[in-house]
Amino acid sequence: MTVSPAKARGVILAIPGPGQEAVITASSERRVTGGILFLLAGLAALGALATNIIIPAFPRIGAELEISSPELGLLLSSFFVAFALGQLAVGPLSDRFGRKPLVLGGLAVFAAGSVVCALASTLPLLVLGRVIQALGACAASVLSRAIARDLFDGEALGRALALTMIAGAAAPGFSPLLGSILAGLFGWRMIFFIVSAFGVALALHYLGRIGETLPVGRRTPLASSAVASAYARLAADPRFLLPALAVSLIIGGLYSFFAAAPGVLMNELGLTAIQLGLSFATTVLIVFVAGFLAPRLAHRWGQRTIGIIGLFIALAGGVAMFAFAAAPAFTTFTMAIALYLFGMGLINPLGTAIALHPFGRQAGLASALLGFLQMGCAAIGASFASALPFPPSVSLAVVLTTGSALALLVFLPVALRRPQAELGNSGGVPESTGG
Repeated sequence: MTVSPAKARGVILAIPGPGQEAVITASSERRVTGGILFLLAGLAALGALATNIIIPAFPRIGAELEISSPELGLLLSSFFVAFALGQLAVGPLSDRFGRKPLVLGGLAVFAAGSVVCALASTLPLLVLGRVIQALGACAASVLSRAIARDLFDGEALGRALALTMIAGAAAPGFSPLLGSILAGLFGWRMIFFIVSAFGVALALHYLGRIGETLPVGRRTPLASSAVASAYARLAADPRFLLPALAVSLIIGGLYSFFAAAPGVLMNELGLTAIQLGLSFATTVLIVFVAGFLAPRLAHRWGQRTIGIIGLFIALAGGVAMFAFAAAPAFTTFTMAIALYLFGMGLINPLGTAIALHPFGRQAGLASALLGFLQMGCAAIGASFASALPFPPSVSLAVVLTTGSALALLVFLPVALRRPQAELGNSGGVPESTGG
């Protein structure tokens, strides 16, 4: 296999031999094009889209299938558990066989699971469809980060992840509003047909515009003992574990918000399903702003510095929500969650870039373990938000404040670490420290 640099685009294109396909490898100069952004954002947002879009339809689903509110919670918890566990298999498989078969296979499984949900007539069938959905969506989520790591390095990786988060926030942000409209016009089953069609469209875009991003020479052997050992080493490496755990705790709070928001906004504050969807949609603007600022601020002051600032802001949001939780009002609730989301918008892309940067040769495996931690924290946070013997607003405040404080504690050693420690086996450069 020969290598031809395409300097005008900042790309290294591996020219294949007979029977092989072209593979684009990483470059810190490569720009995030609209096609790449659509793919990464779509893959990253698929799980949140599949979850958020059905939340406003829960009352209709419960009434038609005669499902109680606690039983409807299985549609979230079953998804989170399958999503978390499935990622542990997807990561090493993609490092061994490449991204392409896992992307296309995952999207096909997701589309099939969505159809099962659309046709379900009982709770067990609906839960089964959700599990199938999750197994497909988890592949998409893992590979969005792995593909970003394949294509980008250094500051470019942080910028790509930030832009992906900005674009990807539109799907989970606007999906509750879309779900409310679809359920009102066509019934809740149409929601699942729509997300199935989105999965198919994403697969066609990937097949026609992106393709494989992991060269054969960078693929790693696959053996169960070796995979388990690799996971163990990765989990024990503070360069990965500390920033990954900090990001996961904050993301867990985000999913806790998704789970608790209907109880707070509809039951406590009296919003309608459409108003709930509009409220979710406004959160997109906050994430847009934070995601736009994150790489620019990191270029000036460093990823670790801006990451720790983001965690302080998220903690301030949790404390503010706690302060007003006894007598919630729409204005105070919105201000508190806006603070939390802004802080999340800073730490999420930067913490992810810090965690993945030293592990370029294990991008799939590292992304999988990161996703497992995120969904594990999401499942725990959502469970606590539902199980605590308090009103939904108080329970959510407890989860957000506790999670933010823990995230801040585990990220402090990362913030205090010398920049040279960011270097790993990726062959990249350390992050900018600014000043």
